[in-house]
Amino acid sequence: MSGSRRVAFVTGAGRGLGRALCVRLAEDGIDIMGVDIDEQIASVDYALSTPADLEETARLVRAAGAAMLARRADVRDSARLAAVVDEGLDAFGRLDIVCANAGISPWTSPVDDPETVWRDVIDVNLTGAWNTVREATPALVAGGRGGSIVFTSSVAGLRGLGGGTVAFNAYTASKHGLVGLMRTLARDLGRENIRVNSIHPGGIDTTMMGAEQVVPFMTAHPHFGETASPALPDGRLDPREVAQAVAWLVSDAASKITGVTLPVDAGVAL
Repeated sequence: MSGSRRVAFVTGAGRGLGRALCVRLAEDGIDIMGVDIDEQIASVDYALSTPADLEETARLVRAAGAAMLARRADVRDSARLAAVVDEGLDAFGRLDIVCANAGISPWTSPVDDPETVWRDVIDVNLTGAWNTVREATPALVAGGRGGSIVFTSSVAGLRGLGGGTVAFNAYTASKHGLVGLMRTLARDLGRENIRVNSIHPGGIDTTMMGAEQVVPFMTAHPHFGETASPALPDGRLDPREVAQAVAWLVSDAASKITGVTLPVDAGVAL
């Protein structure tokens, strides 16, 4: 039986922006289906989330007054995503919002194999987002209430940033790819009153942007700093600042907004 509370499916929910999205949406009375990989990918040069991280997200969601189904899932595994969506529908009876947020950004990969690094980044960031939407969209359509899909892209999905590594080339390509995917889905799903948008953060204060990875990268690639400078004096973003923008995008206040690339970047895209 369908419940009256809206429900969101959030990937990369274990920490960082994913956790902020879950908690901020919970504050608006939205129940959560949240997944994270909860294991390490060898080509990533920072620690990915753990089961304890996802459990903490669930605790914070419940403290905010919402329910959360927290499950381990790799977005590269579409069958697993489908199973979680089915379980969430059994638990909550509906799905209204999809936040395709999971992503990786190796700065200097510990894996000395360019093809592996490229494939891992594209598979998680772009194919994983497509898997997420592919498995969740039938539930949005079946609900007959419309809905909202938000892709987490990056300022690197709007412009080229100086890098030079295979990992950063793949990251930029994947985030640009999300824009094309978003735009075609916005057109295709509009007839179902499903809105599709992307957000484009600058540097968020998360483990992905840790100084132990970023500082050596910027030292080796000084052009990156020149192309990624913000317009505002404090360009570092708190995850909640980005989550606030997503909460607005999925709300009734943005009911006629679709196909939009929304920078939340302190002006880096300028």
